[in-house]
Amino acid sequence: MENISGRNRFTRQKPEAVSHNVLEGIKLLLSRWNGLQMAVQNQWGGCDSLQKSYQLAADIVSWFSQSKGPLYVEDLETLLHERMLLSFNTEIEDGSIEEVAEQLMIMYEECLHGNN
Repeated sequence: MENISGRNRFTRQKPEAVSHNVLEGIKLLLSRWNGLQMAVQNQWGGCDSLQKSYQLAADIVSWFSQSKGPLYVEDLETLLHERMLLSFNTEIEDGSIEEVAEQLMIMYEECLHGNN
């Protein structure tokens, strides 16, 4: 949408709506991540692997919402790598961490600007 001055204007949503949409988007992206889904299905993180996947989603929401400075995809990649290693005893080396992190960043930006 353009305003009179010709600049792009985005409609910002209420913080609660952004948080809900971000969480739903994160859950959707994580449900499509084969590495995580294999770890959950095979219980590589123990019998509470499903709960650990929910915690991962919550940790990502916190990372987005509590960050005070600029967000960098490399930091999100580090978070995903550490959680997979520590929670699921899984080393992901297929490039999917980078792909998922990039998709999460894009989704977050779209939610912030109301493009969901």
